Amino acid sequence: MSGNERYEAGMRNRRKVMGDEFVDRAMANADEFGAPMQELVAEYCWNAIWGRPGLEHKTRSLLNLAMLTALNRPHELRGHLVGALRNGCTPDEIREVLLQAAVYAGVPAGVDAFRIAREVLAEADAAA
Repeated sequence: MSGNERYEAGMRNRRKVMGDEFVDRAMANADEFGAPMQELVAEYCWNAIWGRPGLEHKTRSLLNLAMLTALNRPHELRGHLVGALRNGCTPDEIREVLLQAAVYAGVPAGVDAFRIAREVLAEADAAA
């Protein structure tokens, strides 16, 4: 698979999980400096990892929520919460992952993750 094919496959996965609006916004913000990072994300995160057959996208989403909570990365967490909902994760499953992450990664990170999740879930309910 060439670099361009890896990029295109990654972008298909990225759009499937995160949605066109999220991806279009990220790509629109990619200037000359940031474009190589967007290419790396597409090829490696969204193709080489999300394109693997070993786990369903729903499972990968739940793993990402736990890791992003542990790393206290609220911006990425917000995006991946939207992706988790798109991948069929339920609010109950999301809550359980965030509770487990809070115990193992720290309550302050868990509190922040719950705050962000409540906002994303409310936005999703309002859009439905």
